Amino acid sequence: MSRRRTLGPKKKIALLVSAATVAGGGAFVMASTSNATPPTPKSASESTVCLGLATALGDNQKFIADQRANPDAQSEARIANREAVVAEIKRKQEASGCAVGESAQDSQTAQPSQPADAAQPPAASAEPSQPAASAPAGDAGGGAAASGQQVCNGSTVTLSGEGGAPAASSNQFPAGTKLKVTNLDNNKSTTVEVTSVSGSCALLNNAAFEQVREPGKFLIRRALIEKVG
Repeated sequence: MSRRRTLGPKKKIALLVSAATVAGGGAFVMASTSNATPPTPKSASESTVCLGLATALGDNQKFIADQRANPDAQSEARIANREAVVAEIKRKQEASGCAVGESAQDSQTAQPSQPADAAQPPAASAEPSQPAASAPAGDAGGGAAASGQQVCNGSTVTLSGEGGAPAASSNQFPAGTKLKVTNLDNNKSTTVEVTSVSGSCALLNNAAFEQVREPGKFLIRRALIEKVG
């Protein structure tokens, strides 16, 4: 004949307390997990990386708008190419923790005071303190090392997002013009040929920008741009 074991009042209370503690702990973990919010994307005013990407996006969007406003036989192909570039820039914004889709036409008005992603020397005037002839050689483009006529005074330089051999695009200089771009923050320079139109004075493609960029940055704030041919 089987005998059923019964729990005394004290043991029943202890079990109920333990069960309540476990349930409460689980509820706390679930509440903490559900209340966790993803980090807020950084804006162009908070990060040099985000500012560079926002400037590149704005330049390409302006180029697309200009092509649509004044189309020619090649506009459709140019627009399709730049729309692919815009999509790539947005992917870089997301990967870098930046606000996706933020664009900046005039990066001079949106410079971050203290970039969140990298240390930056004190922001001096975009104008070099020395004349163009004093810029270091170190020409990464293998072109003319001699200085030329300084142009695009005060302009920042970013990338177009386009592939291919080192080249530049511009809204001021025709195809075939040679520009020497020097990053005054690391003394690297490259001489490239303008091959297409863009929405800014001087916009480097990916290969040319890699030759003069600082690691992890998508914007050259202190740039010396010279017309050398």
